[in-house]
Amino acid sequence: MRIWVRVKPQARRQEVKKSAGGEYLVSVHAAPREGKANAALIELLAHYFSISKSSVKIIRGKSSRRKLLEIG
Repeated sequence: MRIWVRVKPQARRQEVKKSAGGEYLVSVHAAPREGKANAALIELLAHYFSISKSSVKIIRGKSSRRKLLEIG
């Protein structure tokens, strides 16, 4: 399954929300430096979907706030 995600780094809360357009809005504590926000995103989505972290891959947008991820 492939999903579009919009990431909000350095947020106060870590949460996953699904918007009306089918895109996920994910807030993470980590700063967008040295891949820390991407790692936090993968960890949070793995927990949200109850799968392993290795099953979540960023396909497009590693340095962007809007990313395409492959789940599963």
